Amino acid sequence: MGKRNNIRSHRGSTTQRALKIKKQIKDLRPAHFLFLTVAGIINAFGVTIFLYPVKLYDSGISGTSMLLDQITPEYYELSLFLLLLNIPIFLFGLKKQGFTFTVYSIYAISIYSFMAFLIMKVLPINVEFVSPLAGSDLLLCAIFGGVISGVGSGLTIRFGGAIDGIDVLSVIFAKKMGISLGTFVMIYNTVLYIICGIVIESWILPLYSIVTYFVGAKTVDFVAEGFDRSKCAMIITTKADEISKALSQGFQASGTIVSATGGYSKNSKQILYFIVNHFQINKLKTIVLAIDEQAFISLQDVSDIIRKR
Repeated sequence: MGKRNNIRSHRGSTTQRALKIKKQIKDLRPAHFLFLTVAGIINAFGVTIFLYPVKLYDSGISGTSMLLDQITPEYYELSLFLLLLNIPIFLFGLKKQGFTFTVYSIYAISIYSFMAFLIMKVLPINVEFVSPLAGSDLLLCAIFGGVISGVGSGLTIRFGGAIDGIDVLSVIFAKKMGISLGTFVMIYNTVLYIICGIVIESWILPLYSIVTYFVGAKTVDFVAEGFDRSKCAMIITTKADEISKALSQGFQASGTIVSATGGYSKNSKQILYFIVNHFQINKLKTIVLAIDEQAFISLQDVSDIIRKR
């Protein structure tokens, strides 16, 4: 009897896992794979056309792969290291990051690796000594390599994945180390560039690579979060109803009112939550202060606004 119950329990858990996997597969969106394909191609173009020819280093696991490509035998390719280093990291982070993120990420890095191989070994493009587009100008290569690879990385993040395993490592280890995600990535890249300088016995290329890193990081932020960020206005006032009505008339949009209590005075107040773009900030201030000169206005960046249409 106990054996039969164990068999039924096992079958039940197997069925649940199968249903869970089926649901996770349904969550994958074909349109996202299209944009991830574009992202992988763009990232490969930036790295192989601008950075690799002049021996500048990308950031994260991609930069580590470029260093290993330089110091290992010729048959160990950049495209191979991209897969060997990144895929185990994404699989390691599967439980933490989720099935959909992992699938999108592995797909993006596979496209990146495949396109890097095509550009470097198959297509009639010489990337051995100088950049086909920027020549030997290190600054141009650092800036454009950072911008273009940053666009690829930003698109990957915007459509649900990551194109470099450093993002997964930062999520897993940063909190345990008591530091922020950005600090973890910065420490990793700093150590990477120091190792690069020691290995190649020169600090010129690692220093230019730092330019690539910062340009790429800023580009990722713009692409992933949007060029035109909205602003969240938190208005603390005693005249929330009047202000809300005036803002609704002025912007053809509504806000949200939350009850609050003054920390010092203990008087009843209200917080009005309202979204505007940066062109509308002065208009918002004018409307609010015309009704309540004592109102307190706090503005914060909003990268995305999600709502059912």
